Amino acid sequence: MAKQVKMMVLDGCPHCRHAFELMDELRLEHPEYRDISVEVIEEEREAEKTQGYDYWYVPTFFVDGVKLHEGVPTKSKIERVFRQALER
Repeated sequence: MAKQVKMMVLDGCPHCRHAFELMDELRLEHPEYRDISVEVIEEEREAEKTQGYDYWYVPTFFVDGVKLHEGVPTKSKIERVFRQALER
C-alpha cells in the first residue's frame, strides 16, 4: 500500500497545472503509479488542512508528512515523490 501523499496547490497556479500534467504522464508510463492516491489541498479554500506543514511555494508535495518537493515541478522531481510513496 502506498504512503499518504498530499499536494498543496493554488487555483490558477501555472506550476500546479504543469505538475498535474506531469503526474498524468508518469501514470501513463508507469502503471504502478496509478494506485497512488494524492490528496490535493487548495491552500486558500482549505487553509485549515495546511496547518502544521512548512512550505512557501506551490506545488508542494508531502509523503507521510515529509516535504519532498516545493516549487517548480519537473518530471524527475514528481517521479521521486511517486517512488517514495511506493517505498515500504
